[in-house]
Amino acid sequence: MTAYLHFCRLEKGLSPRSIEAYCADLESFSRFLGKRAEYPGLDELRRYAEQLQASGLSDRSIARRLTTVRNLYRYLVREGAIEADASEHLRSPRQWHTIPKFLNLEEINRIVEAPDRSRPTGLRDRAMLELLYASGLRVSELCALGVSDLNLALGVVQTVGKGSKQRLVPVGKEAIQAAREYLAGARSALLKKRASRYLFVTARGGCLTRQGFWKLLGGYGRKAGVFRGVSPHVLRHSFATHLLEGGADLRSVQAMLGHADISTTQIYTHVMRSRLRETVEKHHPRA
Repeated sequence: MTAYLHFCRLEKGLSPRSIEAYCADLESFSRFLGKRAEYPGLDELRRYAEQLQASGLSDRSIARRLTTVRNLYRYLVREGAIEADASEHLRSPRQWHTIPKFLNLEEINRIVEAPDRSRPTGLRDRAMLELLYASGLRVSELCALGVSDLNLALGVVQTVGKGSKQRLVPVGKEAIQAAREYLAGARSALLKKRASRYLFVTARGGCLTRQGFWKLLGGYGRKAGVFRGVSPHVLRHSFATHLLEGGADLRSVQAMLGHADISTTQIYTHVMRSRLRETVEKHHPRA
């Protein structure tokens, strides 16, 4: 399994977070295998799936762990370690699409206005919030941005997403202005003459972590009176939903979000249908 993880890291180019998830999935499978000398067949794999279901995991988590096992078996067949892929007919639980949470524009504005712009950290946080909502970046992509990744003159940000794929995303004038205000003095005030390649830094000179930003965002949500599960991904969902509501085409939103498959982006059309249904039920006399 160690060789498979090296393959995922070096040849497939998976991100560190994906490798962490694979490690956790394979550790679960290793505990099931115990001291078996060989990889199990389909019947035992089905028992593993039943064991996962009995453990109380969600269907999404079970499906991810079984996908990891199937990928492992395909790798082992290709490398000649096993003759046949016993996982080929291993079925995952049926998953229902959950409609992503998103905020309306008023709630977005209240959160963006929450940081104290009289402080360097406040200017940094406001710039991060504006940029996150303006670009739909993942929080890990936002925190990893370098100074050169944001082109203020062109109004675009360059990021490296899943699978080490680069993409350019245009950002609006509000985000550009917030970034200019932050770069005008707040960033150097935080660094205190230290050097850093990262765009968003802490008082210690390092980059702000995704866990740190998650905590900050939760605090600003409470300050703004928005209590319903504010997270970086909710801002990403809001970005995509508001674009589609404004008339953007699905392919453009897919490119900006960095989705490999358009079916992932199509979940946002469910959000729009849900809102249409709510509008009819609320306002139509015969709803």
